Amino acid sequence: MTVDSVPHALSVDAGSDDIVVTDGEPRLSWMHDGPAGARYEVEARVDDGDSMSAEVTGQRLVPWPFASLPSRARVAWRVRSVGASQWSEQSSFEVGLLDADWTASWISPEGDAVEEYGTRPAFLLSRVFELDQSVTRARLYATALGVYTVTVNGRRVGSDELAPGSTSYDRTLYAQAHDISALLRPGSNRIEVELSDGWFRGQVGAFRLPAQWGTVTGVRAEMHVEASDGASTVVVTDGTWSWVRSRITRADLMAGQSEDLTQQPSASRPVAVGRVEAPPIEWSPAPPVRVVAQREVVASRRIADHTWVLDFGQNASGWLRMSDLGSPGTRTVIDYGEYLGADGDLSTSHLDSARPGEAPIPFLQRDEVIAGGGDEVFEPRHTVHGFQFARVTRAGGAFDPTTVTMQVVHTDLVRVGDFACSDPDLNRLHEIARWSFLGNAVDVPTDCPTRERLAWTGDYGVFAPTATRLYDVRGFTAKWLRSVRDDQLDDGRIANFSPDGRQIKRHLDDQFAMMTGSAGWGDAIVSVPWEMYAAYGDTKLLADNFEAMTRWVEWALETARSARHHSRAQGEARPFDQFLWDGSFHWGEWTEPKQRDAEGRLIDPLGHDPRAWFMADKGEVGTAYLFRSTATLARVADILGRHDEAMRYASIADSVRDAWRRAYLRPDSTTVADTQAAYVRALAFGLIPEEMRDAAVERLVELIEEAGTHLGTGFLSTGDLLPVLADAGRADVAYALLAQRTAPSWLYMVDKGATTIWEDWEGIDENGDAHDSLNHYSKGAVVRFLHTHTLGLRQDDDSTAWERLVVQPVPGPTVTWARGSHLGPRGPIEVEWRRDESDFHLHVQVPPATIARVILPDGRTHVCQAGRHDFASTVPASELQLSAR
Repeated sequence: MTVDSVPHALSVDAGSDDIVVTDGEPRLSWMHDGPAGARYEVEARVDDGDSMSAEVTGQRLVPWPFASLPSRARVAWRVRSVGASQWSEQSSFEVGLLDADWTASWISPEGDAVEEYGTRPAFLLSRVFELDQSVTRARLYATALGVYTVTVNGRRVGSDELAPGSTSYDRTLYAQAHDISALLRPGSNRIEVELSDGWFRGQVGAFRLPAQWGTVTGVRAEMHVEASDGASTVVVTDGTWSWVRSRITRADLMAGQSEDLTQQPSASRPVAVGRVEAPPIEWSPAPPVRVVAQREVVASRRIADHTWVLDFGQNASGWLRMSDLGSPGTRTVIDYGEYLGADGDLSTSHLDSARPGEAPIPFLQRDEVIAGGGDEVFEPRHTVHGFQFARVTRAGGAFDPTTVTMQVVHTDLVRVGDFACSDPDLNRLHEIARWSFLGNAVDVPTDCPTRERLAWTGDYGVFAPTATRLYDVRGFTAKWLRSVRDDQLDDGRIANFSPDGRQIKRHLDDQFAMMTGSAGWGDAIVSVPWEMYAAYGDTKLLADNFEAMTRWVEWALETARSARHHSRAQGEARPFDQFLWDGSFHWGEWTEPKQRDAEGRLIDPLGHDPRAWFMADKGEVGTAYLFRSTATLARVADILGRHDEAMRYASIADSVRDAWRRAYLRPDSTTVADTQAAYVRALAFGLIPEEMRDAAVERLVELIEEAGTHLGTGFLSTGDLLPVLADAGRADVAYALLAQRTAPSWLYMVDKGATTIWEDWEGIDENGDAHDSLNHYSKGAVVRFLHTHTLGLRQDDDSTAWERLVVQPVPGPTVTWARGSHLGPRGPIEVEWRRDESDFHLHVQVPPATIARVILPDGRTHVCQAGRHDFASTVPASELQLSAR
């Protein structure tokens, strides 16, 4: 019997830290070599009770086949094929404390709203309690409005960071559960919760406005303790707790943290009970944020008396851990950033924010610590920074750079995709894109870990197809989509970013509310669930988001019907005008390569002429996305069994596509916009009629060549540029763009020493000056091409959860070998190929219950099932540049 003949890798869809915790109806998954639709027997035992069994179909995200589980249930389960004798190994999980069963009160430190936001201290809320006997099992269930950490008897609880995470706190709040059995003792015990503003009440966005979730922070916690004689004790947050100001004198996620270790605790005061209102407590599907790695200093330089600049070799999110703080009273100031100026000093001015007519807001990420003596360690866990470099200033004391490490902090995602090839530049590009995504995966998918730290819908909408190739992001994405739904406006618009601490949904007179509802951004509520369904086969995720998808599409359709762009407002309405989405705000393509003025300076279209930018007709973009989202919604409705709605939206999508063609496509196959982005989008979305596609591709190639073989795409279409070219038989042009070393290009970033993807194509210009964010992951979507084309591994059309795959490498001129893997829901997939002047060798590993279609460079096709397969093809190297299809 082979290993794969027994179900293995049992899991439940839940986030967890030291214990796996779910709600009362978890979904079960395992891996097995059984066919699709195979029957299995699930056996479960709850709280050491009698075993129960049920037959189920399938092996991915199988609904819990028994009655809903109660709070704190402990479940042991296993699975086997129906009719088989051998069971899988046993797996276990626990149910969290469900909302209806909480008895703890919300407690808050009195007077904690006195200081200005962004400068408030952290507070310590504590209680001492007695235990008569030794402990056999103890669980802590806790959450907060703010960011919290817990110690029991002076020892830290758990390894998660920045709990309870970023959510739309008016509607969703997650709790955390921890096993604290080993931390308790007979006799006196002390629990202490350190609480700061966090996402709930800190600064928001580039202009660092106050979050508007609430004005008072709070904690809610329960300990359930089982003694050796079977007795149980419950310790809850209530009026018996007290609070003091902690030694953290300032704590803000964006601005930083200050800590005075010489400070003596003040007299404790009783907590306030019931001062806050919070939504029902739930359990997150996402992995926790953790310190996932440590990096040593790779270079240091003393730039002045008492001042050092440290380089950690990688732009990332996190903080410093400092083990030598100097003699008592020594003050150390740490400034963080991602760029060094020509003088070798840290520079952050490229991240300053400014509104027209207002003074810039200087960007600052600063931690400070005053040494108290002893063996204290400074680790500012109530903030997080984006940085590669740190400037350390310590007056009156020695400093040793080897006593500092970078703590890399982000959601602890499981890696599922690898890529390597013979071209070291492409390998480096892959790595900086991967690091850029991780630096922006701090509980939610942010745009940058520095200036804004906002989970813009457009950014993740662009990158989601790439994210699924690199990491298991299903739970991470499901959590974020909950916030997108929570923040949806009453009229159906999707907020530009979620969680939206500014709560635009409640401030419709705000100027930013008028810039909400953009094509390509709001459409993420449709495209992202669809990408998750394609990658993981999760129909529940489609069902959870279907209402929000529908409301968004209906709002866009109504806006198309009722609003017209000013350039055609006076003309006679044409029948198809009702399907052109051009009469409301759109961000448009965004961050296309900038043009230069007569002196060679880059021109920022928005800053140069804001009125012209706002008034420009972006209907081509809007209508294209209206077609894609409406067509996708039709497919989702069909999958969910809502067939009448599916037919309706499919018909509307046809009308939108026809309107786009009538308004934006000329008879000679050129588009009205006639830009690279317009052709890429139209070809990728299927807007160009089949008989006109070749001509449209040729025009796209002409525009690329006219730009000196440089790309001209921006935010929305860059990820589709290379696949569109390769799939149309122009892999030569795709690889020429990929190999381009002058700006705008990806390898320009590599040559300039980038360790993450830049926001601007010339984030560091030829003079060495920095512009905008240097960690903005959306343009890193290009690396999906390395997986789907260079390596040649992709899902087949209409496949979900990697049930059917295609292996068809499209080698580039500088690539003589490539290898990679993807851990799909059915198991690991491996591809490796090599070529020389005349021979091509391909190895494929196909997982169980999977069909692979292998297409060799000579055109031969092989259909393979599970197992290892090797192929050879003898063709001239000149003929290896083939299209992907």
